[in-house]
Amino acid sequence: MRARTVGSLPFIFLLFLTTGHAFALEPPRSGHPVFDRAVQLVVDNFHDTSALDRFAATVRHEIEDVPLTAKSSQPEVDRAIDTILASLGASHTARFKRDTIDYFELIDIFRFAIRNDMRRLFPPDGEVNYAGIGMVTQSTGPRFVTDVYDGSPADRAGILVGDEILSVDGAPYREIESFRDKAGRNVEVRLRRQAGAEPIAVKVAVERLRPLRTFERAIENSVKVTEHDGRRIGYLRLWTLSTADGLDIVARELATGRLKDAEGVIVDLRGRWGGGPADAAELFVGDTPTFRLINRNGKETLANVRWRRPVVAIIDEGARSGLELFAYALKVNGIPLVGTRTAGALLAGRAYLLPDDSLLELAVSDAVIDEGLRLEGRGVEPDIPAPFSLPYAAGKDPQFDAAIEEMRRVLAKG
Repeated sequence: MRARTVGSLPFIFLLFLTTGHAFALEPPRSGHPVFDRAVQLVVDNFHDTSALDRFAATVRHEIEDVPLTAKSSQPEVDRAIDTILASLGASHTARFKRDTIDYFELIDIFRFAIRNDMRRLFPPDGEVNYAGIGMVTQSTGPRFVTDVYDGSPADRAGILVGDEILSVDGAPYREIESFRDKAGRNVEVRLRRQAGAEPIAVKVAVERLRPLRTFERAIENSVKVTEHDGRRIGYLRLWTLSTADGLDIVARELATGRLKDAEGVIVDLRGRWGGGPADAAELFVGDTPTFRLINRNGKETLANVRWRRPVVAIIDEGARSGLELFAYALKVNGIPLVGTRTAGALLAGRAYLLPDDSLLELAVSDAVIDEGLRLEGRGVEPDIPAPFSLPYAAGKDPQFDAAIEEMRRVLAKG
């Protein structure tokens, strides 16, 4: 979805002609620098020019009817930007502020696009980092944990997907603020695992997290092998395809690592972000052979890996962008998908910094498969539906269980 290859498509710049769109020539201005810059970036770069008239009407409404001015408060500006971006009705189009985990993860994914600002934003070396514990929650309503990164401090402390986070060190939970200036220390996270139950207090170590490296470690730490009916079934989770070494880690585990003797592998695509090369799924469905290079001392280097044994994949709305293309490639090659429909978010995006250093992600290119198939707004449907109820899941994962059952069935058939 992102970074130097975005939405699993090569990163490109678009130059839109403005003929027939007078608004694109002279967008109305509010006088507020952040709002006006967001408007101009949409006009200059958004991939679908047919949406600009609708966008223009929304901008005019915010400026003239609300009204939005240079003196508008921060919450008013935030709401107005969210409103005008929502009018475009596209994925890969949103604004992210520095008080969210999404901001830091996307900054790292899009680091090349904003490379000239990295040292200023993250002195002294320009490496994206934030203090955290490696978990993500719902952004609105009760704070139920949606993701716990494998091997993270939250994972080691026993926090589970579905836990309701009540407080951190006695204060309401905030994604970034709860852990600011606490790296190297423990915090007390109070959570509720069952509806109406007494809160549980958990001590969690706060670490300085580098997003892409955290994802690589989570991919590596997710790998496991369990035995069912005397058959060894492997598992791995592709949290994102945007890291430099994520797919290499998977290839090594399949060829020479913990998964090499598994009789089948479950590939979990319930990720956070997409990205990656468009042919990433060829690791499991490609026709080229596994290929190794061996030097005179007998040291082997994997040049190409192809997994030829059974695969089952898990999908849900967390599978987006490049992970959706991955899921689609598996599906059309006969690999069963278990779970719920993917996000339907497959466009090519680019990131821009706004004057307040918030991040604007903008869809700059359409994404089309074969002869006109678009997954944007549509997604990929599972072959085997398996819903997941988040609140108070308490470690239960019916989608994983369904994938295990499907793999047992596949292996039993031989």
